[in-house]
Amino acid sequence: MFDNIRQDLQTYQGDWGCQGFWVMVVYRFGRWRYGLKPLIIRKIFSFLYKFCFKLIQIITGIELPCEVPVGRNFRIDHFGDIIISGYASFGDDCVLRNGVTVGLKNVDITAAPRIGNRVNIGAGAKILGPITIGDNVDIGANTVVLSDVPDNSIAVGIPARIISKKRKKQFVFR
Repeated sequence: MFDNIRQDLQTYQGDWGCQGFWVMVVYRFGRWRYGLKPLIIRKIFSFLYKFCFKLIQIITGIELPCEVPVGRNFRIDHFGDIIISGYASFGDDCVLRNGVTVGLKNVDITAAPRIGNRVNIGAGAKILGPITIGDNVDIGANTVVLSDVPDNSIAVGIPARIISKKRKKQFVFR
């Protein structure tokens, strides 16, 4: 747990005051408690986790359940209004900004997005349903993603329009 927290602090450039870092500390504590034995000790720490989780959720406006697998260098860049389903998953080097929702599209289907490595999610983006977001993807601000996004792409608009990063436009400045 402490090695992960040290890595998280490096991800936040040593800034203890970042609300995203606070969320990660509670998240790491929540995952760590699963390995505790005996059961009575785990239950005590589970109660403490649930209290801290709710407190952090109220203070920061960020909901990141400990059931969500996240990769290395996971960063919540801005504070507030971030909801992540317990069924979602994230790869390495992902960045989320304020107003992001990653969750279920339909409450009858308990499957949420699988986010790849090096995914940059803009403010206000909504990523919903049992979809896969590939590696090296940028999701624009306020984009609503309801279908898979392939590797090396940009998703923009409502609903999301997929643009390949390999297709480069040349701009002429005059």
